[in-house]
Amino acid sequence: MTSGLIPNSFLASSQSPRSSVLPRLLAAALLAIGATAPALALAGELVPLADKAVVLAFGDSLTSGIGGSGENYPQRLVTLIGHDVINAGVPGETTAQGRERLAAVLRDSRPGLLILCLGVNDFLRGVPVAQIGANLGAMLDLAAEASVPVLLLAVPAPGASQIDPLFAGMARPGQVRVDLHAMADTLMQPALKAGLVHPNAEGYRQIAKAVAQTLRDSGALVSR
Repeated sequence: MTSGLIPNSFLASSQSPRSSVLPRLLAAALLAIGATAPALALAGELVPLADKAVVLAFGDSLTSGIGGSGENYPQRLVTLIGHDVINAGVPGETTAQGRERLAAVLRDSRPGLLILCLGVNDFLRGVPVAQIGANLGAMLDLAAEASVPVLLLAVPAPGASQIDPLFAGMARPGQVRVDLHAMADTLMQPALKAGLVHPNAEGYRQIAKAVAQTLRDSGALVSR
């Protein structure tokens, strides 16, 4: 397994193998015309978190916090949403590895919400988009089987000017909300990066703020 470092090239465009033709075309059209962030926060409302519900942040080095000098977005998110957040980020992890790991982590943590952020290492290794979509879809299925709603954070692909429509195609009404901006907007700002492209401490703070806002917009946070 590699260290999880990501090169400073971003964002590509292709199609999701798991979505139907209409959602794929809609996602591509929205991206092509430069739709606003609210329009691209796909799939609407999520179930409100119970008072003592735990949030599971599951992903790779962007979740674990490489580059943050002790900061990471799950840690910062705790103070913004008033819920415990488990940081289950593993540097260098691919969607295939996450797919194998997720069921046990869901079983052990019993979260009220899953924040899923994987895919960058797949793009880096040249994994076909179809396989990335299949792995992400399988993880969303695992969450659905456990009755856990999901916030999916889209990540940049190497080489790039926009988010791959793969992610928009993952949205599922009432179950999976897709945020196309929380990660990408930060990673595109040099002042918010450490080293190659990992966020620095301020970058992780900005990601946490964006995620918290999406949770409020989605209805997952009722009065925070």
